[in-house]
Amino acid sequence: MLSDEVKERLRQRLDQVHEWPSVYMFKFILEPDADRLEAVTALFPPEAERLRKYSTSGKYLSLTFTEVMMSAGDVVERYDRASAIPGLIVL
Repeated sequence: MLSDEVKERLRQRLDQVHEWPSVYMFKFILEPDADRLEAVTALFPPEAERLRKYSTSGKYLSLTFTEVMMSAGDVVERYDRASAIPGLIVL
């Protein structure tokens, strides 16, 4: 999980560059694994736009989710939940 300090810095940065509600793009990289992929996908509602792209070697999978977020706090909360998934790289 993210520390309170990291969450607050992220929230402040997001509020500086976005007006809410706003379309927000989440990006992650992971080694393809069914359980990990399911855990990441479960963070987002079915209506979120999803894009998967494998690396040239197929060793890594890039996931992009685009969704309308209502506030910086909602984005921070999503990143906090994602940080609990082992082996997930947040971009």
